[in-house]
Amino acid sequence: MRLHSRTGSSAELRMAAAAAAESVPGSQREESIRDDAAVETAEEAKEPAEADITELCRDMFSKMATYLTGELTATSEDYKLLENMNKLTSLKYLEMKDIAINISRNLKDLNQKYAELQPYLDQINVIEEQVAALEQAAYKLDAYSKKLEAKYKKLEKR
Repeated sequence: MRLHSRTGSSAELRMAAAAAAESVPGSQREESIRDDAAVETAEEAKEPAEADITELCRDMFSKMATYLTGELTATSEDYKLLENMNKLTSLKYLEMKDIAINISRNLKDLNQKYAELQPYLDQINVIEEQVAALEQAAYKLDAYSKKLEAKYKKLEKR
């Protein structure tokens, strides 16, 4: 709070002090006059001049505009960053989509080739079963021929 000294109203103060002095006893009058002198030099601050208020308002609005501009710029930059991140994510998803399409196409090709090979694989399985049966027949024939040989040797010894 700023204190201004009063100018041009000291006469009013003296008249008020004189009126107060008439109703106050002598010893208190001297103290009252001393207090009035202090009041005369220091007074409650007056409102700032209209030019000061205007200048302060301009300064406040300027600073507020600077602050809001900074806030809006920061928010705008955040949104630009999010936009760039979304674009990059979208590109990554497109790449992943292309990779998935290629994998799907390759899988279809492999399934088609497997389907084309299936009759041959079935033939291989049949041949394998036949070979296994032939092998069993060969083992049985071998066992039978060993028995025959043993009988022949037994008969030869007699």
